[in-house]
Amino acid sequence: MGLDKDRVVVVTGASRGAGKGIAIALGATGATVYVTGRSQREGDAPLPGTVHATAEAVTAAGGRGIAVHCDHADDGQVRQLFEQVREEQGRLDILVNNATSLHDALTDTGPFWEKPLELTDIWNVGMRSHYTATWYAAPLLLAAGGGLVVNTSSFGGRIYMHGPAYGAGKAAVDKMSHDMAVDFGPHNVAVVSIWMGLLMTERTRRVFEAEPDKYAELAATTESPEFTGRIIDALARDPGLMEKSGKVWIGAELAVEYGVVDSDGSQPPSHRAFFGETTTFGDAVVE
Repeated sequence: MGLDKDRVVVVTGASRGAGKGIAIALGATGATVYVTGRSQREGDAPLPGTVHATAEAVTAAGGRGIAVHCDHADDGQVRQLFEQVREEQGRLDILVNNATSLHDALTDTGPFWEKPLELTDIWNVGMRSHYTATWYAAPLLLAAGGGLVVNTSSFGGRIYMHGPAYGAGKAAVDKMSHDMAVDFGPHNVAVVSIWMGLLMTERTRRVFEAEPDKYAELAATTESPEFTGRIIDALARDPGLMEKSGKVWIGAELAVEYGVVDSDGSQPPSHRAFFGETTTFGDAVVE
């Protein structure tokens, strides 16, 4: 990855998991990275991680990490986030919408009516929050003269995965990326959805460590949380970026195209053969 110390990035939902890894990877390029989340102290959430720890890791990686406590269910806090970016930077180059609400019952077996109704919280933080953050970020992206919005997503936007609440949320994010790209197109701002593979996050590691023999084969196919950040860096540098706008991409396949490997030098699989093709949307625009 090349260095770009002028780059300004916002990564939402970055206390832990994918957001943390993405923020650190983009920090390694020398960027200023605003990391958002609700966890300010260890113990604020069942899993380890805080926005402050992530910001420190971004700085340690070579960038400038700025922690911002932000509940993405609160529009006022989201507005304040981007007001801070405007006051301190005056622009934004990359927005990564990653904040999401994942209920502990998400992976429980059984039909949706036997699971808590709170699984639909992903439609608020994880769907609506992506829209809200991008809405507030738009003037900053336009001020930069171009940029990139990445909505982290998954194969669940196309196949049955964790039930209808999860699937509807991911499918909406993918379609939203397409439609945002239509509006942003004349302004040289690209919007994409990236389907991540199975990430070795704090949550995943906890599950695997509880039953190591059961998950040994699956564990070999995981991606590090930093992998998607490396892909986003390469994508943002692509001279043909706008040609990729409005589409859904499998992260592992973009990695092959750009020559990006994971932290350990491995090339994570795309899972297309198992889960199927990416979602596509028509080119027709009705105004």
